[in-house]
Amino acid sequence: MALFTHDSPAPTSARRRRPSFGWMALLIALVAGVILGIMPAPYVIEKPGPVFNTLGSATDADDVETLLITIPDEMVYPTKGTLDLLTVSLLGNRENRPSWLTVAGAWLDPSEAVLPIDQVFPENVSTEQRDAQSSADMINSQQDAIAAALTHLGYDYPTTVTVVSLPDGSPAARVIERKDQIAAVNGQAVANVAELRAALQVNGADKAASIDILRGGVAQTVSVTPIDNDGTVVAGVNVSVTYDFPFEVQIQLDKVGGPSAGMMFALGIIDKLTPGQLQGGENVAGTGTIDQSGAVGPIGGIQQKLHGALESGATWFLAPADNCDEVTGNIPDGLTVFSVSTLDQALTALEGIKTGDTSDLPTCPVK
Repeated sequence: MALFTHDSPAPTSARRRRPSFGWMALLIALVAGVILGIMPAPYVIEKPGPVFNTLGSATDADDVETLLITIPDEMVYPTKGTLDLLTVSLLGNRENRPSWLTVAGAWLDPSEAVLPIDQVFPENVSTEQRDAQSSADMINSQQDAIAAALTHLGYDYPTTVTVVSLPDGSPAARVIERKDQIAAVNGQAVANVAELRAALQVNGADKAASIDILRGGVAQTVSVTPIDNDGTVVAGVNVSVTYDFPFEVQIQLDKVGGPSAGMMFALGIIDKLTPGQLQGGENVAGTGTIDQSGAVGPIGGIQQKLHGALESGATWFLAPADNCDEVTGNIPDGLTVFSVSTLDQALTALEGIKTGDTSDLPTCPVK
């Protein structure tokens, strides 16, 4: 006789083996995570890169500690503090794209930016070509930085504007050749790219310009009718400017490209060539292109550079005024940013930081 009876049927072995919905959902999530972790996304990621003190040193390609700026010893004054240049590290290229999981993490990180791969690596430009152009931009920016610094300090030096290429359809292609040196436009001497552009703009696109050139050391004058390119008058020549400086200034920084360190290199050179410290020994970071005249231009990756500056210990930051739209609302706590348009404005900002009087220095407007 049974002591207890069970009206309901006993569980079947099939019911015991039925997988629960929770386990199935977990399995699907794991599979999706694996797929997202390996599937390449059509994006690249910008993040804060290494920070370098233009007053200090860094390891070169041979792992040798080398000064970023080298000037004859008898001309150098002691420096203190930092004048940091910022870089942006790029994760991904056409050959090695980041995964969707990595991209998702970057979207959530305010110090990183996600960009369409076509914006950074156009289909007709290889990674090697982009790197080569970036290296060339860095070399040119270093020369422009030296020129801007020495111009500010009152040094005179000759310059040469040389034609490096002529684009297809150039109005100058019939009379100007690669390696020609451009000396003047309509009798107005041309010593840099800015002066060449200004002279062509004054001439206009409705009449021929008289251009004095040197070809193989022989002077001659040619006639070119410039064209209007979206409001800018151009002669259809790509040029580079070389400088014959009165003494040697070397800038050494390997594995970093682009023109954005120009302003900070110029400030570092001036600090080394003048007594005292420009920034009073404070830790200052900044970014911006520069030309021979001292004009400071906009750069890319400003938000990543703001975070990189703070992480490196800087409390002050000099930003190009033309980047203010990207700066406003994106300044990390603990960093004070001043906007500059010229080398003179950057030096004024450093003087304010040095003296502790920054109340009148321009900042990026709050939206």
